[in-house]
Amino acid sequence: MSKRRYRTTEVNEVNWHRIAECVDGRRVVFGVDVAKEKFVGALMTPDRRVIETLRWRHPEQTRALVEALLKHLEPGSLEVVMEPSGTYGDSVWGLFVSAGVAVFRVSPKRVHDAAEVYDGVPSLHDAKAAYLIGRFHLDGGSRRWEALPVSRRELKAVVNLMDLYRERYQSGINRLEGLLARHWPEADKIMEIDSVSLMSLLAHYGGAAEVAAHGDQAEQLLRRTGRSLLRAEKIRQLLDSARSSVGLTCSDCERIYLQTLARETLDSYRSLSEAKKQVEQRAVDDPTIAPLAAVVGKITSAVLVATQGTPLSYADAGSYLKSLGLNLKEKSSGKHQGQLKITKRGPGVARKYLYLAALRFIRNDPIARAWYQRKAQRDGGQKGKAIVAIMRKLAKSLWHVARGRAFDSEALFNIRNLSLGC
Repeated sequence: MSKRRYRTTEVNEVNWHRIAECVDGRRVVFGVDVAKEKFVGALMTPDRRVIETLRWRHPEQTRALVEALLKHLEPGSLEVVMEPSGTYGDSVWGLFVSAGVAVFRVSPKRVHDAAEVYDGVPSLHDAKAAYLIGRFHLDGGSRRWEALPVSRRELKAVVNLMDLYRERYQSGINRLEGLLARHWPEADKIMEIDSVSLMSLLAHYGGAAEVAAHGDQAEQLLRRTGRSLLRAEKIRQLLDSARSSVGLTCSDCERIYLQTLARETLDSYRSLSEAKKQVEQRAVDDPTIAPLAAVVGKITSAVLVATQGTPLSYADAGSYLKSLGLNLKEKSSGKHQGQLKITKRGPGVARKYLYLAALRFIRNDPIARAWYQRKAQRDGGQKGKAIVAIMRKLAKSLWHVARGRAFDSEALFNIRNLSLGC
């Protein structure tokens, strides 16, 4: 591979008439290395020859580039291939698709791993990446970049909103825990930090000294927020701890900060609850999600469909498993026998929710629990491997459930080797 292949030309200096003559109506591939601002694209012929490597600033020069390509190349001859680098390339993809140009995508991992394959040099830069992207497409290593249906985009949006509120809420809980350890360490020994009653009390009064100074009003607030679920004995213990707390007394600014943090955490909790209701309602209304919800729950099934699409779009259960990053990889050589591990490809949020679904499955299903305990014991007490194995089984079962097969935990395990009792 010659050095000239990596030489780039600023888009305003490109000789488009020369490019049109070189292409002469034939198929041409435009491999695009996506970035935040500095894009690079390699125009290539089917024989892997680079016609020109362009560089341009996004978004200032993007529209002019697209218009120039469409103007000087024959309709239907151009194929664009890109890396799915977050959301930076989405607007470029949209411009080409709206103009009727076929757009494909290549895995960034493939490009990274191929840095030394074609030229024997392990370096990787924008121009070289653009060439590799186009080369992979010509070698059949790409797939069509299809537009997501509006329904799935809506589902992804409500799932992302739910996770946004969940992160804010958890961050607030963590900060409250630290502040209570300093100013009122007895409080979370009596009542959970994520209790609405305790957060309401902190939002209204702040530290323990203020609660102790307004004992009667604080008791009324606790009874009003806790209702019948909060026992009078627990209210009394909490108020007594406020009077005798060993925590540091809040200064005025510290009290205001504690109140504000508790108020915002409480708001995040309410927003999270509302967002979860929206996700659950979509799981009920969507016929592709409802069958999965019976196995892993409404929230988890909605997250899986939002991130991976319906299992119906995968040719087999193994393909669906691979999309979740739950397929196995191994690195062994000679006498060295590597361990089997999951690839962890794809969005981690899907695996997170499937992990939680696996824990619920182990807790609620006696067959799954017996198999999990037996495998963990066989693996020397490594419970993580057993949980991942359950996740893999659940993922494969979802592929079959989506096609109308009833879920049966006995079909997932060899129950003859399990001690289930009568």
